[in-house]
Amino acid sequence: MRIEDLRNSAWRFNERLRFIKERGQVLTDKYEPMVKEIIQRVQKEGDKALLEYTKRFDGVDLTPETLEVPYEEMERAYNEIEEDVKSALEIAHERIRRFHEKQLERSFLVEEEGIILGSRVMPLERVGIYVPGGKAAYPSTVLMNAVPAVVAGVEEVVMVSPKPNRYTLASAFIAGVSRVYQVGGAQAVASLAFGTESIPKVDKIVGPGNIYVSLAKKLLYGLVDIDMIAGPSEILVIADGTVDPKWCACDLLSQAEHDELAGAFMVTTDEKYAREVSAWIHRLLEDFPRKEIAKASVDEFGTIFLVEDLYKACEVANHIAPEHLEVLTEDPFSLLPYIKHAGAVFLGKYATEPLGDYLLGPNHTLPTGGTARFFSPLGVYHFLKRSSLIYLSKEGFERVAEPAESIARAEGLYAHYYAVRTRRE
Repeated sequence: MRIEDLRNSAWRFNERLRFIKERGQVLTDKYEPMVKEIIQRVQKEGDKALLEYTKRFDGVDLTPETLEVPYEEMERAYNEIEEDVKSALEIAHERIRRFHEKQLERSFLVEEEGIILGSRVMPLERVGIYVPGGKAAYPSTVLMNAVPAVVAGVEEVVMVSPKPNRYTLASAFIAGVSRVYQVGGAQAVASLAFGTESIPKVDKIVGPGNIYVSLAKKLLYGLVDIDMIAGPSEILVIADGTVDPKWCACDLLSQAEHDELAGAFMVTTDEKYAREVSAWIHRLLEDFPRKEIAKASVDEFGTIFLVEDLYKACEVANHIAPEHLEVLTEDPFSLLPYIKHAGAVFLGKYATEPLGDYLLGPNHTLPTGGTARFFSPLGVYHFLKRSSLIYLSKEGFERVAEPAESIARAEGLYAHYYAVRTRRE
Protein backbone atom coordinates (compact mmCIF):
# COMPACT_ATOMS: atom_id res chain seq x y z
CA MET A 1 0.00 0.00 0.00
CA ARG A 2 1.28 3.41 -0.92
CA ILE A 3 1.51 5.89 1.99
CA GLU A 4 0.86 9.59 1.34
CA ASP A 5 1.37 12.42 3.82
CA LEU A 6 -1.52 14.91 3.90
CA ARG A 7 -0.32 16.71 7.02
CA ASN A 8 -0.10 20.09 5.29
CA SER A 9 -2.41 22.91 4.31
CA ALA A 10 -2.27 22.05 0.59
CA TRP A 11 -3.43 18.44 1.02
CA ARG A 12 -6.27 18.83 -1.51
CA PHE A 13 -3.66 19.27 -4.25
CA ASN A 14 -1.90 16.00 -3.46
CA GLU A 15 -1.30 14.22 -6.78
CA ARG A 16 -2.22 10.77 -5.46
CA LEU A 17 -5.46 12.08 -4.00
CA ARG A 18 -6.28 13.75 -7.29
CA PHE A 19 -5.48 10.53 -9.18
CA ILE A 20 -7.90 8.58 -6.98
CA LYS A 21 -10.69 11.13 -7.36
CA GLU A 22 -10.27 11.37 -11.13
CA ARG A 23 -9.72 7.69 -11.87
CA GLY A 24 -13.32 7.35 -13.06
CA GLN A 25 -12.84 9.98 -15.76
CA VAL A 26 -9.69 8.25 -17.00
CA LEU A 27 -11.64 5.00 -17.29
CA THR A 28 -14.49 6.79 -19.09
CA ASP A 29 -12.17 8.21 -21.74
CA LYS A 30 -10.66 4.78 -22.29
CA TYR A 31 -13.81 2.64 -22.53
CA GLU A 32 -16.61 4.94 -23.74
CA PRO A 33 -15.98 4.56 -27.51
CA MET A 34 -16.34 0.77 -27.28
CA VAL A 35 -19.50 1.07 -25.17
CA LYS A 36 -21.07 3.46 -27.69
CA GLU A 37 -20.36 0.98 -30.47
CA ILE A 38 -21.98 -1.87 -28.51
CA ILE A 39 -25.07 0.22 -27.75
CA GLN A 40 -25.52 1.26 -31.38
CA ARG A 41 -25.22 -2.30 -32.65
CA VAL A 42 -27.73 -3.68 -30.13
CA GLN A 43 -30.15 -0.89 -31.03
CA LYS A 44 -29.92 -1.74 -34.74
CA GLU A 45 -29.47 -5.51 -34.68
CA GLY A 46 -31.18 -6.66 -31.48
CA ASP A 47 -30.60 -10.32 -30.59
CA LYS A 48 -27.99 -10.79 -33.30
CA ALA A 49 -25.60 -8.24 -31.76
CA LEU A 50 -26.44 -9.36 -28.21
CA LEU A 51 -25.57 -12.98 -28.98
CA GLU A 52 -22.40 -12.04 -30.86
CA TYR A 53 -21.07 -9.91 -27.99
CA THR A 54 -22.01 -12.60 -25.45
CA LYS A 55 -19.92 -15.14 -27.35
CA ARG A 56 -17.06 -12.66 -27.79
CA PHE A 57 -16.84 -11.34 -24.21
CA ASP A 58 -18.25 -14.18 -22.09
CA GLY A 59 -17.32 -17.17 -24.23
CA VAL A 60 -20.91 -18.45 -24.21
CA ASP A 61 -22.59 -19.53 -27.44
CA LEU A 62 -26.31 -18.83 -26.99
CA THR A 63 -29.33 -18.79 -29.30
CA PRO A 64 -32.53 -16.73 -28.98
CA GLU A 65 -34.11 -19.86 -27.49
CA THR A 66 -31.46 -20.26 -24.78
CA LEU A 67 -31.12 -16.60 -23.77
CA GLU A 68 -33.73 -16.93 -21.04
CA VAL A 69 -33.23 -19.22 -18.07
CA PRO A 70 -36.42 -21.28 -17.56
CA TYR A 71 -38.25 -20.57 -14.31
CA GLU A 72 -38.07 -24.27 -13.51
CA GLU A 73 -34.27 -24.03 -13.51
CA MET A 74 -34.43 -21.25 -10.92
CA GLU A 75 -36.67 -23.38 -8.72
CA ARG A 76 -34.44 -26.41 -9.19
CA ALA A 77 -31.37 -24.38 -8.19
CA TYR A 78 -33.18 -23.30 -5.01
CA ASN A 79 -34.05 -26.88 -4.14
CA GLU A 80 -30.55 -28.22 -4.82
CA ILE A 81 -28.24 -25.71 -3.10
CA GLU A 82 -26.73 -26.61 0.27
CA GLU A 83 -29.11 -26.20 3.20
CA ASP A 84 -26.78 -23.82 5.06
CA VAL A 85 -26.53 -21.54 2.02
CA LYS A 86 -30.29 -21.71 1.44
CA SER A 87 -30.93 -20.81 5.07
CA ALA A 88 -28.43 -17.92 4.91
CA LEU A 89 -30.06 -16.53 1.76
CA GLU A 90 -33.52 -16.81 3.34
CA ILE A 91 -32.29 -14.94 6.43
CA ALA A 92 -30.73 -12.26 4.24
CA HIS A 93 -33.93 -11.96 2.19
CA GLU A 94 -36.04 -11.49 5.31
CA ARG A 95 -33.71 -8.87 6.80
CA ILE A 96 -33.45 -6.93 3.52
CA ARG A 97 -37.23 -7.07 3.02
CA ARG A 98 -37.97 -5.80 6.54
CA PHE A 99 -35.52 -2.91 6.21
CA HIS A 100 -36.84 -1.80 2.82
CA GLU A 101 -40.49 -1.96 3.87
CA LYS A 102 -39.68 1.05 6.09
CA GLN A 103 -38.98 3.04 2.91
CA LEU A 104 -42.46 2.69 1.40
CA GLU A 105 -44.14 5.98 0.55
CA ARG A 106 -47.86 6.73 0.60
CA SER A 107 -50.08 8.79 -1.65
CA PHE A 108 -51.68 11.79 0.03
CA LEU A 109 -54.41 14.39 -0.52
CA VAL A 110 -54.58 17.92 0.89
CA GLU A 111 -57.98 19.65 0.93
CA GLU A 112 -58.52 23.39 0.98
CA GLU A 113 -61.77 25.26 0.43
CA GLY A 114 -62.81 24.15 -3.07
CA ILE A 115 -59.38 22.69 -3.91
CA ILE A 116 -58.04 19.15 -3.61
CA LEU A 117 -54.32 18.59 -4.19
CA GLY A 118 -52.31 15.43 -3.84
CA SER A 119 -49.50 13.16 -4.81
CA ARG A 120 -50.19 9.69 -6.18
CA VAL A 121 -47.37 7.20 -5.61
CA MET A 122 -47.25 4.29 -8.06
CA PRO A 123 -44.68 1.53 -8.73
CA LEU A 124 -42.91 1.25 -12.06
CA GLU A 125 -44.34 -1.48 -14.31
CA ARG A 126 -41.19 -3.27 -15.49
CA VAL A 127 -37.60 -2.86 -14.29
CA GLY A 128 -34.31 -4.50 -15.21
CA ILE A 129 -31.74 -5.48 -12.61
CA TYR A 130 -28.12 -6.09 -13.52
CA VAL A 131 -26.22 -8.69 -11.51
CA PRO A 132 -22.48 -9.09 -12.17
CA GLY A 133 -21.24 -12.57 -12.89
CA GLY A 134 -17.86 -12.33 -14.55
CA LYS A 135 -15.16 -12.62 -11.88
CA ALA A 136 -17.51 -13.94 -9.17
CA ALA A 137 -21.15 -14.81 -8.54
CA TYR A 138 -23.25 -12.40 -6.49
CA PRO A 139 -26.45 -13.93 -5.08
CA SER A 140 -26.43 -11.11 -2.51
CA THR A 141 -26.71 -8.56 -5.33
CA VAL A 142 -29.80 -10.35 -6.64
CA LEU A 143 -31.48 -9.89 -3.27
CA MET A 144 -30.34 -6.29 -2.84
CA ASN A 145 -31.68 -5.25 -6.25
CA ALA A 146 -34.81 -7.35 -6.56
CA VAL A 147 -36.24 -7.10 -3.04
CA PRO A 148 -36.82 -3.31 -3.01
CA ALA A 149 -38.46 -3.57 -6.44
CA VAL A 150 -40.81 -6.30 -5.23
CA VAL A 151 -41.54 -4.36 -2.01
CA ALA A 152 -42.37 -1.30 -4.15
CA GLY A 153 -44.91 -3.39 -6.10
CA VAL A 154 -43.16 -3.56 -9.49
CA GLU A 155 -45.14 -5.93 -11.74
CA GLU A 156 -42.21 -7.48 -13.63
CA VAL A 157 -38.57 -7.72 -12.50
CA VAL A 158 -36.27 -8.74 -15.36
CA MET A 159 -32.75 -9.85 -14.42
CA VAL A 160 -29.67 -10.02 -16.64
CA SER A 161 -26.49 -11.71 -15.48
CA PRO A 162 -23.60 -13.32 -17.38
CA LYS A 163 -23.15 -17.01 -16.57
CA PRO A 164 -25.51 -17.11 -13.57
CA ASN A 165 -24.68 -20.03 -11.28
CA ARG A 166 -27.06 -21.98 -9.07
CA TYR A 167 -26.67 -19.59 -6.12
CA THR A 168 -27.56 -16.60 -8.29
CA LEU A 169 -30.56 -18.44 -9.71
CA ALA A 170 -31.68 -19.61 -6.26
CA SER A 171 -31.55 -16.01 -5.03
CA ALA A 172 -33.64 -14.90 -8.01
CA PHE A 173 -36.23 -17.52 -7.04
CA ILE A 174 -36.23 -16.39 -3.40
CA ALA A 175 -36.47 -12.69 -4.28
CA GLY A 176 -39.37 -13.06 -6.72
CA VAL A 177 -37.57 -12.21 -9.98
CA SER A 178 -39.90 -12.65 -12.95
CA ARG A 179 -37.45 -13.52 -15.74
CA VAL A 180 -33.70 -14.18 -15.99
CA TYR A 181 -31.50 -13.76 -19.07
CA GLN A 182 -27.95 -15.13 -19.02
CA VAL A 183 -26.25 -12.14 -20.64
CA GLY A 184 -24.14 -9.30 -19.24
CA GLY A 185 -22.01 -6.30 -20.07
CA ALA A 186 -22.97 -3.16 -21.96
CA GLN A 187 -24.84 -5.33 -24.46
CA ALA A 188 -27.22 -6.58 -21.76
CA VAL A 189 -27.88 -3.04 -20.53
CA ALA A 190 -28.58 -1.89 -24.09
CA SER A 191 -30.97 -4.80 -24.65
CA LEU A 192 -32.97 -3.78 -21.58
CA ALA A 193 -33.05 -0.16 -22.69
CA PHE A 194 -34.16 -0.75 -26.30
CA GLY A 195 -35.74 -4.18 -26.08
CA THR A 196 -34.80 -6.95 -28.53
CA GLU A 197 -36.68 -9.82 -30.12
CA SER A 198 -36.15 -11.84 -26.93
CA ILE A 199 -35.66 -9.34 -24.11
CA PRO A 200 -38.40 -6.86 -23.16
CA LYS A 201 -37.78 -3.13 -22.87
CA VAL A 202 -37.83 -1.90 -19.28
CA ASP A 203 -38.58 1.45 -17.63
CA LYS A 204 -35.55 1.50 -15.35
CA ILE A 205 -32.21 -0.30 -15.01
CA VAL A 206 -30.54 -0.76 -11.62
CA GLY A 207 -27.59 -2.67 -10.26
CA PRO A 208 -23.80 -2.47 -10.14
CA GLY A 209 -21.39 -3.64 -12.79
CA ASN A 210 -18.00 -3.10 -14.35
CA ILE A 211 -16.93 0.01 -16.26
CA TYR A 212 -18.74 -1.16 -19.42
CA VAL A 213 -22.02 -1.57 -17.54
CA SER A 214 -21.70 1.76 -15.76
CA LEU A 215 -20.95 3.66 -18.96
CA ALA A 216 -23.82 1.96 -20.78
CA LYS A 217 -26.22 3.05 -18.04
CA LYS A 218 -24.85 6.58 -18.18
CA LEU A 219 -25.17 6.81 -21.98
CA LEU A 220 -28.68 5.35 -22.02
CA TYR A 221 -30.05 7.53 -19.22
CA GLY A 222 -33.05 9.41 -20.57
CA LEU A 223 -34.17 6.56 -22.79
CA VAL A 224 -34.62 4.65 -19.54
CA ASP A 225 -34.19 5.70 -15.95
CA ILE A 226 -31.24 4.41 -13.94
CA ASP A 227 -30.43 4.21 -10.25
CA MET A 228 -26.92 5.69 -10.32
CA ILE A 229 -23.56 5.44 -12.07
CA ALA A 230 -22.12 2.59 -10.01
CA GLY A 231 -18.50 1.93 -10.93
CA PRO A 232 -15.82 -0.28 -9.37
CA SER A 233 -16.10 -0.98 -5.64
CA GLU A 234 -14.23 1.12 -3.11
CA ILE A 235 -13.68 1.34 0.61
CA LEU A 236 -12.19 4.03 2.81
CA VAL A 237 -11.25 3.30 6.42
CA ILE A 238 -10.77 6.01 9.04
CA ALA A 239 -8.50 4.51 11.71
CA ASP A 240 -6.92 5.79 14.91
CA GLY A 241 -4.73 2.74 15.52
CA THR A 242 -6.92 1.16 18.22
CA VAL A 243 -8.24 -1.68 16.04
CA ASP A 244 -6.14 -4.76 15.20
CA PRO A 245 -4.23 -3.87 11.99
CA LYS A 246 -4.99 -7.33 10.58
CA TRP A 247 -8.72 -6.62 10.85
CA CYS A 248 -8.25 -3.36 8.98
CA ALA A 249 -6.16 -5.05 6.29
CA CYS A 250 -8.83 -7.72 5.78
CA ASP A 251 -11.51 -5.05 5.39
CA LEU A 252 -9.45 -3.21 2.77
CA LEU A 253 -8.89 -6.43 0.82
CA SER A 254 -12.62 -7.20 0.95
CA GLN A 255 -13.08 -4.55 -1.74
CA ALA A 256 -9.78 -4.99 -3.56
CA GLU A 257 -10.72 -8.59 -4.37
CA HIS A 258 -13.79 -7.47 -6.34
CA ASP A 259 -12.01 -6.03 -9.34
CA GLU A 260 -8.60 -4.85 -10.54
CA LEU A 261 -10.13 -1.36 -10.75
CA ALA A 262 -11.49 -1.41 -7.17
CA GLY A 263 -10.13 1.08 -4.65
CA ALA A 264 -8.94 0.42 -1.07
CA PHE A 265 -8.02 3.52 0.96
CA MET A 266 -7.25 4.34 4.57
CA VAL A 267 -6.90 7.63 6.44
CA THR A 268 -5.09 7.52 9.77
CA THR A 269 -3.35 9.70 12.32
CA ASP A 270 -0.83 6.97 13.23
CA GLU A 271 2.13 6.46 10.89
CA LYS A 272 3.31 3.30 12.68
CA TYR A 273 -0.17 1.82 12.37
CA ALA A 274 -0.23 2.70 8.66
CA ARG A 275 2.91 0.64 8.11
CA GLU A 276 1.50 -2.26 10.14
CA VAL A 277 -1.69 -2.33 8.04
CA SER A 278 0.34 -2.14 4.84
CA ALA A 279 2.53 -5.04 5.99
CA TRP A 280 -0.52 -7.14 6.84
CA ILE A 281 -2.03 -6.52 3.41
CA HIS A 282 1.07 -7.79 1.65
CA ARG A 283 1.33 -10.72 4.08
CA LEU A 284 -2.29 -11.72 3.47
CA LEU A 285 -1.87 -11.42 -0.28
CA GLU A 286 0.83 -14.10 -0.30
CA ASP A 287 -1.72 -16.93 -0.02
CA PHE A 288 -4.84 -15.05 -1.08
CA PRO A 289 -7.31 -17.06 -3.24
CA ARG A 290 -8.01 -14.01 -5.46
CA LYS A 291 -4.44 -12.75 -5.27
CA GLU A 292 -4.03 -11.54 -8.84
CA ILE A 293 -7.16 -9.37 -8.77
CA ALA A 294 -6.59 -7.96 -5.27
CA LYS A 295 -2.89 -7.31 -5.87
CA ALA A 296 -3.60 -5.43 -9.10
CA SER A 297 -6.12 -3.24 -7.26
CA VAL A 298 -3.79 -2.57 -4.32
CA ASP A 299 -0.79 -1.84 -6.54
CA GLU A 300 -2.70 0.60 -8.75
CA PHE A 301 -5.03 2.37 -6.32
CA GLY A 302 -4.34 1.22 -2.75
CA THR A 303 -3.34 4.21 -0.61
CA ILE A 304 -2.97 5.10 3.06
CA PHE A 305 -3.22 8.82 3.84
CA LEU A 306 -1.62 10.34 6.96
CA VAL A 307 -3.47 13.25 8.62
CA GLU A 308 -3.03 15.36 11.76
CA ASP A 309 -6.24 14.40 13.57
CA LEU A 310 -9.50 12.51 13.14
CA TYR A 311 -11.44 15.63 12.16
CA LYS A 312 -9.05 16.07 9.24
CA ALA A 313 -9.60 12.38 8.46
CA CYS A 314 -13.32 13.10 8.11
CA GLU A 315 -12.53 16.04 5.87
CA VAL A 316 -10.45 13.82 3.58
CA ALA A 317 -13.20 11.19 3.59
CA ASN A 318 -15.77 13.80 2.58
CA HIS A 319 -13.44 14.95 -0.19
CA ILE A 320 -13.27 11.41 -1.60
CA ALA A 321 -16.97 10.62 -0.85
CA PRO A 322 -16.43 6.84 -0.83
CA GLU A 323 -18.89 4.05 -1.51
CA HIS A 324 -18.11 2.31 1.81
CA LEU A 325 -16.73 4.19 4.80
CA GLU A 326 -15.57 2.30 7.89
CA VAL A 327 -14.85 4.22 11.09
CA LEU A 328 -12.46 1.99 13.03
CA THR A 329 -11.84 4.24 16.00
CA GLU A 330 -12.26 4.08 19.76
CA ASP A 331 -15.35 6.32 19.68
CA PRO A 332 -16.80 6.11 16.14
CA PHE A 333 -20.10 7.87 16.90
CA SER A 334 -18.24 11.03 17.93
CA LEU A 335 -17.11 11.42 14.30
CA LEU A 336 -20.49 10.79 12.70
CA PRO A 337 -21.58 14.47 12.78
CA TYR A 338 -18.50 15.33 10.71
CA ILE A 339 -19.13 12.73 7.99
CA LYS A 340 -21.18 14.17 5.15
CA HIS A 341 -20.54 12.06 2.04
CA ALA A 342 -20.53 8.27 1.95
CA GLY A 343 -22.72 5.59 0.44
CA ALA A 344 -22.75 3.56 3.66
CA VAL A 345 -21.08 4.29 6.99
CA PHE A 346 -19.90 1.37 9.14
CA LEU A 347 -19.27 2.36 12.75
CA GLY A 348 -17.01 0.43 15.09
CA LYS A 349 -14.60 -2.47 14.83
CA TYR A 350 -17.26 -5.17 14.52
CA ALA A 351 -19.20 -3.43 11.72
CA THR A 352 -17.10 -4.98 8.96
CA GLU A 353 -18.21 -4.05 5.46
CA PRO A 354 -18.89 -7.62 4.20
CA LEU A 355 -21.74 -7.95 6.70
CA GLY A 356 -23.39 -5.01 4.93
CA ASP A 357 -22.76 -6.69 1.60
CA TYR A 358 -24.69 -9.76 2.61
CA LEU A 359 -27.48 -9.54 5.10
CA LEU A 360 -27.72 -6.66 7.56
CA GLY A 361 -30.59 -5.05 5.65
CA PRO A 362 -29.48 -1.70 4.16
CA ASN A 363 -28.80 -1.94 0.45
CA HIS A 364 -25.31 -2.71 -0.80
CA THR A 365 -25.89 -1.10 -4.22
CA LEU A 366 -24.19 2.19 -3.43
CA PRO A 367 -22.84 5.29 -5.18
CA THR A 368 -19.16 5.12 -6.13
CA GLY A 369 -16.44 7.37 -7.54
CA GLY A 370 -17.38 10.41 -5.46
CA THR A 371 -21.06 10.33 -6.48
CA ALA A 372 -22.07 9.78 -2.84
CA ARG A 373 -22.10 13.58 -2.74
CA PHE A 374 -25.46 13.46 -4.56
CA PHE A 375 -26.59 9.83 -5.10
CA SER A 376 -28.20 7.60 -2.47
CA PRO A 377 -28.16 3.84 -1.85
CA LEU A 378 -30.62 1.80 -3.89
CA GLY A 379 -34.00 1.69 -2.20
CA VAL A 380 -37.73 1.25 -2.65
CA TYR A 381 -37.93 4.92 -3.65
CA HIS A 382 -36.00 4.08 -6.84
CA PHE A 383 -38.91 1.94 -8.03
CA LEU A 384 -41.70 4.44 -7.39
CA LYS A 385 -42.97 7.37 -9.41
CA ARG A 386 -45.30 10.15 -8.42
CA SER A 387 -48.12 11.98 -10.19
CA SER A 388 -49.61 15.22 -8.91
CA LEU A 389 -53.40 15.28 -8.46
CA ILE A 390 -55.32 18.56 -8.85
CA TYR A 391 -59.05 19.28 -8.52
CA LEU A 392 -60.82 22.65 -8.28
CA SER A 393 -64.46 23.49 -7.73
CA LYS A 394 -65.80 26.79 -9.08
CA GLU A 395 -65.23 28.37 -5.67
CA GLY A 396 -61.68 27.03 -5.51
CA PHE A 397 -60.97 28.30 -9.02
CA GLU A 398 -62.11 31.81 -8.07
CA ARG A 399 -59.66 31.83 -5.14
CA VAL A 400 -56.58 31.41 -7.35
CA ALA A 401 -57.58 32.67 -10.81
CA GLU A 402 -56.67 36.35 -10.46
CA PRO A 403 -53.07 35.85 -9.19
CA ALA A 404 -52.55 33.22 -11.91
CA GLU A 405 -53.60 35.79 -14.54
CA SER A 406 -51.12 38.30 -13.11
CA ILE A 407 -48.23 35.80 -13.33
CA ALA A 408 -49.23 34.79 -16.88
CA ARG A 409 -49.19 38.43 -18.03
CA ALA A 410 -45.81 38.97 -16.34
CA GLU A 411 -44.38 36.00 -18.23
CA GLY A 412 -45.93 37.08 -21.52
CA LEU A 413 -47.76 33.78 -21.96
CA TYR A 414 -51.14 34.97 -23.19
CA ALA A 415 -52.69 31.56 -23.88
CA HIS A 416 -52.06 30.81 -20.22
CA TYR A 417 -53.81 34.08 -19.34
CA TYR A 418 -56.81 33.42 -21.60
CA ALA A 419 -57.20 29.82 -20.38
CA VAL A 420 -57.86 31.28 -16.94
CA ARG A 421 -59.64 34.46 -18.00
CA THR A 422 -62.24 32.74 -20.21
CA ARG A 423 -63.34 30.66 -17.26
CA ARG A 424 -63.80 33.79 -15.16
CA GLU A 425 -65.86 35.45 -17.87
